Amino acid sequence: MAEKLRLGVLGSTKGTDLQAVIDATRKGLLNAEIVLVASDKSDAGILEKARTAGIPTFVSDYKQFANRKDAEAAIVAELKAKDVQLVLLIGFMKILTPFFINEFRGRIWNIHPSLLPKYASGMSLDVHKAVLANHEKETGCTLHEVVEKVDAGRIIMQKMCAVMPNDTPESLKERVQRLEQECLVQAIDSAARGKLALGSH
Repeated sequence: MAEKLRLGVLGSTKGTDLQAVIDATRKGLLNAEIVLVASDKSDAGILEKARTAGIPTFVSDYKQFANRKDAEAAIVAELKAKDVQLVLLIGFMKILTPFFINEFRGRIWNIHPSLLPKYASGMSLDVHKAVLANHEKETGCTLHEVVEKVDAGRIIMQKMCAVMPNDTPESLKERVQRLEQECLVQAIDSAARGKLALGSH
């Protein structure tokens, strides 16, 4: 069997989608392993999920650095020390600078809770509220590469679901998150099998 694809994860929130990736790797469904989970917040729930799973964690508190690039450089150093091949953004609330993007060009994925280009740059519940306010018939999620412009990178995968008449932002978020998890696991599997190219295009 080929060597496992080495994953690094950046997150600032609960990291709900991370658990699906952890579970898939533990069950042997993915030829991949999460070697680092990093956050800009020491109390982020995603760190607790990682620690529970025995995954190394790292915190880069941006307030402790002179600028954003220095804070990112600390994360980049950790990712490189772990030989990370693919970086996943799961609820990471910082915009990455060109410095970070260039360090992992074509190897940074973000999961977004809408069918891009719709509702680009929106956050979580705000996106779902907007979907309902605009009476959309369908919504979903988009896994895309991270480039300098927010939510504008190459689309790797999208999954859709219907918007129900009785949906709330919370019910929609829950349903879209399940799609996000499917997206991540399927795309990581494709990358690990060599069916999805990583790196500069």
